[in-house]
Amino acid sequence: MPDRVVVAMSGGVDSSTAAALLVEKGHDVIGIMLRLWSEPDCADADANRCCTPEAVDEARAVAHHLGIPFYLINAERPFRRQVVDDFIAEYGRARTPNPCVVCNRDVRFGYLLDYALALGADKLATGHYARISRTDAGDFRLLRGVDRAKDQSYMLHALDQRQLAHALFPLGGLTKAQVRQLAAERGLRVAARSESQDLCFVADGDYRRFLARHAPGTARPGPIFDRQGRRLGTHQGLAYHTVGQRRGLGIAAPEALYVLEVRPGDNALIVGPASELGR
Repeated sequence: MPDRVVVAMSGGVDSSTAAALLVEKGHDVIGIMLRLWSEPDCADADANRCCTPEAVDEARAVAHHLGIPFYLINAERPFRRQVVDDFIAEYGRARTPNPCVVCNRDVRFGYLLDYALALGADKLATGHYARISRTDAGDFRLLRGVDRAKDQSYMLHALDQRQLAHALFPLGGLTKAQVRQLAAERGLRVAARSESQDLCFVADGDYRRFLARHAPGTARPGPIFDRQGRRLGTHQGLAYHTVGQRRGLGIAAPEALYVLEVRPGDNALIVGPASELGR
């Protein structure tokens, strides 16, 4: 009996090609797409973004073309709780989050992996450009993809041993150009589909507008001081600033000023010349 593999589909060329390659290898493949975020401002922003009606249609069409079952699962609640709430909280602490890392760990290889195992699958495959090897001791190691320009191992670095044991990355040994060629050769309609680099839940990549809407407290104006305690200006929200930032401070000064510290307790920025960075 062929091994059952669930493929996390997005409607893009990578996950679609991963599914096609697994079908050709004789696996019992099931395509599943997670509906992560369905707010109107995001859903209408970019037809290439995951979770849009267009992306769902593309994923369903590819599954039909490959002759595999396809399911759309609503995962908005765990995504909101584990990814979006963390994203907002990190900005509230004046730290820059990486929601894709959290999503891969807690939603894709958390919520969806559990779902896949319940369906009798042993592996959850994705279209990530990464590889997995095993040590002599039996431990799993995450490796970079062959295509260094598209390598996504960093986005997967938080996966634990259990998750890596069930993970499958069919594209890890391929380049993006090869993947597009394979997709075209197999008649996949998504072969030339462009890819979105923005966060799937932030319309047009405008995280400031997102925070203003969902966490207005992070956009609270506050003072900008230098190291000597002199007030130099007013910022429009700590979430909009990170240490080392130069632009967007709105301060006229004889020399370039950089963010030296972010102080959430005082809702204040400390700025100074580049020579004071890291002190």
